[in-house]
Amino acid sequence: MARENLNDLMTFIVVAREKSFTKAAAQLGISQSALSHSMRTLESRLGMKLLTRTTRSIALTDIGQSMLDDLGPYIDGIQGRLQSLKDLNSKAAGTVRISTSDYAISSVIWPKLEPLLRDYPDINLELIDDYALTDIVSGRFDAGTRLGEQISNGMISVRIGPDVRFAVVGSPDYFSRNPYPQHPHDLIDHNCINLRFPTHGNLYVWEFEKEEKCLNVKVSGQLVFSRIYQNLQAAVEGYGLAHVPRDIAEKHIARGELISVLEDWCPYWEGYYIYYPENRNLSKAFQLVVDALRHYKHP
Repeated sequence: MARENLNDLMTFIVVAREKSFTKAAAQLGISQSALSHSMRTLESRLGMKLLTRTTRSIALTDIGQSMLDDLGPYIDGIQGRLQSLKDLNSKAAGTVRISTSDYAISSVIWPKLEPLLRDYPDINLELIDDYALTDIVSGRFDAGTRLGEQISNGMISVRIGPDVRFAVVGSPDYFSRNPYPQHPHDLIDHNCINLRFPTHGNLYVWEFEKEEKCLNVKVSGQLVFSRIYQNLQAAVEGYGLAHVPRDIAEKHIARGELISVLEDWCPYWEGYYIYYPENRNLSKAFQLVVDALRHYKHP
């Protein structure tokens, strides 16, 4: 393929992802007229329409979407490989973007990466608080985090945190007005503080396990939040029961501000993993981040 053909194809990938000539031109450092000419040339050479243009927006045709899906990862691989070759003769530098959650940031990621940033001032870090389980490839993230090893095909996963135990907690004031639940099914009759995932709007289903028996309970209540620390604070203030990681509730339990119930139904779950595409060449900065986050189990 001629060099100018490859340049046009790489330009198309940027336009297709940004869905804006203005944003794509700014990212590529070229004029909008030059960008538009490049796209017309590519469509003419291929003999197919890739973009549908209006005065305000750009949409992909079916063929254009197929080209983005099929060729985008390869273009990313080429760019990543070129970057990794540059990194061989350079110091660790650049930006690492991670899609994660507020709890993962505070409990695992920031405590481990803060020393790294002090040692490597040319590494920039973006930690995006995101409960939506964003597609990290289309979102242009370097990596994402999830609890447990349930990762999509084509991804590499690395354990970064210890096992996590959740707890059902409520304030003494709440329990002065309501009985203690004896079984997870009893939660149906309680005012429970829900967590909604932004991805598809679903409420988190509370998960329990005892003697290898798993049980999911759909709870309801007066309040719904999209961040786990808000659920915790509402429970402290007596608005209902919350299902939160035990470690963030521990200090409130110790001070008598919260009471933990159903403890025999709250086992440890597998901890956080960082995951990233297996076909992506890794920069020196990203490798240092993963190594700093890596979890080592104590014997």
